[in-house]
Amino acid sequence: MQFFLNPFKKENDFDVSEVLIPLEQAVHHGEGGDGPLTVKLLQDEIDSDLQAGGVSAAYDRKSKVINRAIQDIGMGRYQWELFVLCGFGWLADNLWLQGVALTLTPMANEFGISSNYIRYTTLSLFTGLCIGASFWGTASDIIGRRLAFNSTLFLAGAFGLAAGGGPNWIGTCALYACVGLGVGGNLPVDGALFLEFLPFASGNLLTLLSVWWPVGQLISSLVAWAFIPNYSCPESGDGSVSCNLTSGQQPCCSRQNNMGWRYFILTIGAFTFVMFILRFFFFHLYESPKFLLSRGRQDEAIEVVYGIAHKNGVRTWLTADILDKIGGNSEVVEDEKLSTLEIIKRSLGKFSADRIGPLFRGKRLAIATALLWFMWSTIGMGYPLFNAFLPQYLENSGSDQPTSTNIVYRNYAITSIVGVPGSILACYTVEIKYIGRKGTMAIATAISGMFLFLFTTSGNPDVQLVFSSLEALFQNIMYGVLYAYTPEVFPAPNRGTGTGISSFLNRIAGLCAPIVAVKAGAADPLAPIYASGGLFMAAFVAMVLLPIETRGRQVL
Repeated sequence: MQFFLNPFKKENDFDVSEVLIPLEQAVHHGEGGDGPLTVKLLQDEIDSDLQAGGVSAAYDRKSKVINRAIQDIGMGRYQWELFVLCGFGWLADNLWLQGVALTLTPMANEFGISSNYIRYTTLSLFTGLCIGASFWGTASDIIGRRLAFNSTLFLAGAFGLAAGGGPNWIGTCALYACVGLGVGGNLPVDGALFLEFLPFASGNLLTLLSVWWPVGQLISSLVAWAFIPNYSCPESGDGSVSCNLTSGQQPCCSRQNNMGWRYFILTIGAFTFVMFILRFFFFHLYESPKFLLSRGRQDEAIEVVYGIAHKNGVRTWLTADILDKIGGNSEVVEDEKLSTLEIIKRSLGKFSADRIGPLFRGKRLAIATALLWFMWSTIGMGYPLFNAFLPQYLENSGSDQPTSTNIVYRNYAITSIVGVPGSILACYTVEIKYIGRKGTMAIATAISGMFLFLFTTSGNPDVQLVFSSLEALFQNIMYGVLYAYTPEVFPAPNRGTGTGISSFLNRIAGLCAPIVAVKAGAADPLAPIYASGGLFMAAFVAMVLLPIETRGRQVL
């Protein structure tokens, strides 16, 4: 078997006749029953969809035809392989979010920064994450999904390796920001790419990508536990860094005796780079058909559909003739190729008043939209207020004596392990009668907030371990359901706008979290945890008030 693939090879190296069938052999599933698929039936179906969305350009019509062709191909080997590789993006996001958090204490010791002020380090990462999410989402529409898909992990891995050699605090923060610039593009690019290759009937698999999120934290915690306690500045009996200045040659904590966090960053940087290599050399990613259509490359878009059908071992009815009959002849239609400016306008148009307005059409939908955006904002700040600084809280959160470094990182690793099943459990609990999406999400959020407050009641490491572990479990259940519920509420023509604004508010609130942690932590070390718990409880109230339950309901 050939494991190494040439990423620059031709899209298809097989006979098209192997995957092509006549249109009349395809089956149409409609209100009038099953029957042969015809151009007229396709055209009527697409006209109906486009009228709901308010667009009818040649690009939009042909995109709908390709969507239908991919739907008829169905879920297969190509999509499952892409699920794993897109999952790398979710994994890398939390790998670095938690990775930076795990380096705060040893960095503070080495660079002489106070334990409170060092929290601004996470601000640099979040700045990169916000810029990366905004940039790569639009850039992928201009340069293509494939280039963006590979570039994000390449940048994260390259700058992650460089961060392991950070010369000082400012320099390391700058490199962390560059890591965030790459990592920040993973969720919007990978999510959009996976969705474009996903049959509509399997659309819920997009939410399953969140299963990879806690895996990133688990990997970070285990690697940190292996390196940081064993290769950090020696501790004195009270858990603080011991100083021996008798020789007058070395500071209390120098780079030479504090290499643990650097080994850790180099390891997860190398791990990120390996994920890039797996994407680039061991999997032939087809370019997005929608991107190819937007650039006037219709024949290449059709070849991609043939390639997916071949890899899945099925056949397709799509031809250039069918596309031209429904969307217009590619040699005649003037607007077949979208300009870069037009692509940017379409991207920004998702957030125009015309696209936001329908999200508030009707009392129930308006209330649901407002509450959802409130929830994404509160959770966006509440999550990093606790999780981004959890190693610091585990080290000294109201106890008379600081906890040893080894116990801190051991407890953090255990917390990460307990949290992993959360996203998987969420997939089952959302289908329980009388509980559904709303009930599962609200209960998990309330319990998460409760354990955040209980975490502050004791400085005993074992007690804190129990509360932080249970909080991680229910928190991942909450996030898993929230990712599934949000797109289900919004109607299809405006779903991208609703979920896009939700993600934007989540990132902006996360960007503010380190500032709140530093300011509040200066007054009371436990204040950020109280704030996190309060924000989770506010989100719980909003979930209880949601007027729409999507369990058992067909998505609009």
